[in-house]
Amino acid sequence: MSHLVAFYHHLPAWIRPAAATLRGAQLRSQRYGPDTDRLVEEAMEREYWSPQRWRDWQQERLAQVLHRAATRVPFYRDAWARRRSRGDYSSWERLENWPILEGEKLRRQPLAFLADDCQPRRMVRDHTSGTSGRPLQLWRSQRTLRARYALYEARHRLWYGVSRRDRWAMAGGQLVAPFSQTKPPFWAWNAAMKQLYVSSYHLSPRYCPAILEALERYDVRYLWGYPSSLYALAEAALATGVRKTFRVAIANAEPVFERQRRAVRAAFGCALRETYGMVELVAAAGECEFGGLHSWPEMGWTEILDQGTPVEDGQAGDLVGTSLLEADMPLIRYRLGDRVARRDAESPCACGRTLPLFDRIEGRDDDMLYTLDGRRVGRLDPVFKGSLPIREAQIVQPSLDRVIVRYVPAGGYTPAAGESIRDALRARMGPVAVVLEPMEEIPRGPNGKFRAVICELPPAERPGAPRDRDHQEISTLTSI
Repeated sequence: MSHLVAFYHHLPAWIRPAAATLRGAQLRSQRYGPDTDRLVEEAMEREYWSPQRWRDWQQERLAQVLHRAATRVPFYRDAWARRRSRGDYSSWERLENWPILEGEKLRRQPLAFLADDCQPRRMVRDHTSGTSGRPLQLWRSQRTLRARYALYEARHRLWYGVSRRDRWAMAGGQLVAPFSQTKPPFWAWNAAMKQLYVSSYHLSPRYCPAILEALERYDVRYLWGYPSSLYALAEAALATGVRKTFRVAIANAEPVFERQRRAVRAAFGCALRETYGMVELVAAAGECEFGGLHSWPEMGWTEILDQGTPVEDGQAGDLVGTSLLEADMPLIRYRLGDRVARRDAESPCACGRTLPLFDRIEGRDDDMLYTLDGRRVGRLDPVFKGSLPIREAQIVQPSLDRVIVRYVPAGGYTPAAGESIRDALRARMGPVAVVLEPMEEIPRGPNGKFRAVICELPPAERPGAPRDRDHQEISTLTSI
């Protein structure tokens, strides 16, 4: 747990909203500006472009990004210089001449991917561990951030009849309340962004009634968060008989299951909409009102490959993305680790938008973990955020009181890094034994990937876990 979060937890409850609002004001100024409404309008107008106009736009932008990457980005410039010295005069203007970029190279030397005319101290540094538990750092300009959040506003809010000006609740991975806290508030009110940030680590039958009352008191209009968190909140509402209507519930970071959609609809009278994206900014998608999962051509040039060969529509393959929105820290042919399938272009969506469609997305499925007092905890990637000296990690829960962290240490690893992982896990799961297991490599599955979170508890030992066929659905999907 960071010193800043620890300091926040020690603040009196009545001061925390001011601290959250101060941080919210900083984020708002980074993400939105006087040009935001124009950017949003332009994004919505592009949704009905013809396929040919989209191809022309993407190809023009791709040419700009490839030229900038080859001439101004140290990693790529050096790679092309080495190729030239070996007599390879392939053109960098053709995307197929670029090799597939694996995440490990980006993790080892992130600043080498930043254009040499950019200054990191004037940019926003972003952290993620992704679904594979491997820490990653990136830098974004304010221009990129505002373009990114204009797309989110258009396609993650306005599609559903809400906007950033409405009051909303977020159930995410931030520790806005210590795990040990047993009395409200289990949330933080960020007035600058009209956001009630709810602790996803307190979504149990014991605490949810207070959270549901807070949603009513703050007049929240829509929900946003991990589907596992929104599902837990919906289950608690159904169990207690509380009824609250929202305009929409927007899911991120995890796949959405049908049982979750049913629970949210029954509890809150609204649809649960799926989104897809990543901090690397090479692909994104959002579910429209007719259920189509539309990809966003502005975010990146996407390829779907099986062993390096493009697959036909309807077939799943590795998603490989090339930055189009981001030109200051561009990623060229970056393998994301997810497998996707495109829908046939001859099967348009009933919404009328010409944005391409994903048929399905595989690879984001993590198990839930369980605490001793009956809470379910999902999306533990914040445990590895920051600059921890590890290459990759996996969390395994063999029993309610024991968690194993398998990790591959990087240069500079010290016992202090291990203690940081232990503290971060206990801050989210309570007093569990955390066993650290260093490894040379995390074991992969048949598809070459590993799951970042594995729950080995038998179904009967999982507090509040589904006992019907929905549980079987989870087990099947998380084994992909």
